[in-house]
Amino acid sequence: MPGLLDHSSPRALRRLLPLAALAASVTLSACASSPLGRSQLTLYSDQELEKMGEASFSKYQQELPVVEGRQDAYVSCVADAVTAKVPASYGISEWQVKVFEDDSANAFALPGGYIGVNTGLLEVAENQDQLATVIGHEIAHVLARHANERVSTQSLTSAGLSLTQALAGLEGTGGDQLMGLLGMGAEYGVLKPFSRSHESEADLLGLDLMAEAGFDPRASIKLWANMNASGGAQPPVWMSTHPSDEQRMTALNERLETALPTYQQARAAGEKPNCDRLR
Repeated sequence: MPGLLDHSSPRALRRLLPLAALAASVTLSACASSPLGRSQLTLYSDQELEKMGEASFSKYQQELPVVEGRQDAYVSCVADAVTAKVPASYGISEWQVKVFEDDSANAFALPGGYIGVNTGLLEVAENQDQLATVIGHEIAHVLARHANERVSTQSLTSAGLSLTQALAGLEGTGGDQLMGLLGMGAEYGVLKPFSRSHESEADLLGLDLMAEAGFDPRASIKLWANMNASGGAQPPVWMSTHPSDEQRMTALNERLETALPTYQQARAAGEKPNCDRLR
C-alpha cells in the first residue's frame, strides 16, 4: 500500500495541492512591509478591510449607546488634530469619531477611517495629551495595516491546521486531542506574539503621530502608568496579546529621543491643540 505522502498516490497528490497553493499564497504576500520595515502577510485588499471596518463600526453603534455633548466634542477635538497628520496617501479623506457609553478603558480605530472611544478611557486618560496617546496608537494600527495582518494570519493558521489534519490523517479522539494541542501552539506561538508585535509597533508610530500634531509625547508614560494602576493583575507576557505596561513604558521612553524634538518643532510651527477646554 502506498504511504500517506507517496507521490504516486492520486489521493496524496490531491492533498498536496492545497499545501502548494497555500505556500504560493504566503510567498506572494510576504513582500509587504510595515512602516517600521517589518515583513507583513496581507491576504486581503484595502477595499475588503474597509468594508469590514464599516460593518464593525455599524455593529458597535447598535450595541452601545453613543454619547454626545462635551465628551464627544472633547474626543473629536483630539482625534481631529491627530488625524490631520495622516498622510493623504493612505486614502482616508474623513474620519468618523464616536464616543460610546462603556466603563472599560478602551478605544479603537478601524480600516476605512472609524474611531471609537469608550467613556471609561476618559477616566484613565487625564488630559488631552494622554488621550492623544491612545488615539494615535489606534490610528497607527490602521496605517500599519495591522487588521489585514491579523485576519490574514488567522485565516492562514486555520487553513494550515485543517490541512495538517488532512495530510496526517488525524481522525477520532486522539486526532482531536492532538489538533487541540496544535491549535494552542498556533495561538501562543503565532497569533499572540504577532499581536504583541502590532501593539509595540503602534505604540511607536502613534507616539510620532501625536507629537506631529502638537501633543506632548511625554504624557504617554503617565498614560500607561495610569493603565497599569487601573488594570489589575496581568497574565504572563507570553500569554498576552499586549506587551506589559512596563515594557511599553521602556520602549516609549527610548522613542522620546526622536519624538520630543518632533513635538517641539510642531509647537514652534503653530500646532497647539487646546482640547482640554472642552472637558
